Amino acid sequence: MTPDLSPDLLAVSAVLAWTGLTAWSLRPRRAGPAIGQADTLVVQASQTGSGEALARETAAALSAAGVPVQRLGLSDLTPALLAAAQRVFVIAATTGEGDAPDEATGFLRRLMPVPPDLSHLEVAVLALGDSTYQHYCSFGRSLDTWLVRAGATPLFDRVEVDRLDPGALAHWRHQLTALTGAAFAPESRSRPHQPWRLDGRALLNAGSPGRPVYHIRLKPVGALPDWHAGDVAEIELPEAVTGQPGQVRDYSIATVPADKRIDLLIRSTLRPDGSPGLASGWLLETCQIGDTVPLRIRPNRAFYGPDRASPLILIGNGTGLAGLAGHLSERARSTRPGPTWLIFGERTFAHDRFLGMRLQGWQASGVLTRLDRTYSRDGGDLRYVQDLLRAEAGAVRDWVSRGATLMVCGNLRGMAPGVDEALREVLGEDRLLDLREAGRYRRDVY
Repeated sequence: MTPDLSPDLLAVSAVLAWTGLTAWSLRPRRAGPAIGQADTLVVQASQTGSGEALARETAAALSAAGVPVQRLGLSDLTPALLAAAQRVFVIAATTGEGDAPDEATGFLRRLMPVPPDLSHLEVAVLALGDSTYQHYCSFGRSLDTWLVRAGATPLFDRVEVDRLDPGALAHWRHQLTALTGAAFAPESRSRPHQPWRLDGRALLNAGSPGRPVYHIRLKPVGALPDWHAGDVAEIELPEAVTGQPGQVRDYSIATVPADKRIDLLIRSTLRPDGSPGLASGWLLETCQIGDTVPLRIRPNRAFYGPDRASPLILIGNGTGLAGLAGHLSERARSTRPGPTWLIFGERTFAHDRFLGMRLQGWQASGVLTRLDRTYSRDGGDLRYVQDLLRAEAGAVRDWVSRGATLMVCGNLRGMAPGVDEALREVLGEDRLLDLREAGRYRRDVY
């Protein structure tokens, strides 16, 4: 059935407004790896790694079924690739309030404003989203609209997935199996997690006007797995807590394998009825020291850092410090780490200096070149990280001119849009889009 296009056209307009486009960008495309042609394309637009993992799984299942397939990022699509293809399977995440993932920037600038004729193409769209946000699955819907408007024929109705709902993912796999004969490995359906022991839990902000934040320490029951700074700890919640199996929550990891543990920063949350949040209530109140927590580390390549010798600006607030601390911990193990600047915001100096001793140690050792913190409840002109960015505009431009990568982690609703706006003012719209497309402006916001 052809979807109703009217609501999604609004999403397309929002996406184009978000990128600041009204016409085709004539800026030459940066060089990238050569991509071959195949009749079937699996295209991903991922922000936290979930979309990439599902695209990888989909491509592997199709290939095993004898379908010649090419997996690529959305910004690697070209009119020539689309003209040569017969089928395209799209896995598209929505980040924040209807935004496209960062890795979609090239597509938004070059291809989306002037779609080619796709009347020869069959397509299927898997839209990833979170129904707690107003613009649920907005970018996946806008892509579906774009494809249909360009003449493509849907193979089946768009599949929308709310917070990696296992039932919706099973429906996507069923449709692919019925269509192509692709067989999915049992582990992709059961989403296996490994047991980790809750080894420590400490309140970090006693007396803060904000909700309590805890430092959680987990140690593996079995062998220590490998991971990279930027990867995500995916914790499976007990069915007794959620009322249904397979519900997971993602947390930024503040450590690297050399630390021989996983450290998380978790803020206590409340549901609308005043009861504890499902995940934070279980991890912070129900679990006891020594209990096991089902956990799987999920790759999040969209938030991997640059070469460790390159300059790096880390920007965040609240529990987002965990994702930034992982990069500092990784650089601490480098023989000659590049200059690193951390800009961090919380509520009060007296109560909210998260990981203060660790940050001081990194400063003393030279891993952290510069540290700027701001506290919103303490007054003054520089209350938020975006205020610091504007105040230090000259230094930000200087670091970027010397090759710095910008990495942002933390609150989606307040901090991330404010930081994005400040960076547009400091660097200019086109420059910031160039950085995003080059992988030098990366975000992990929630």
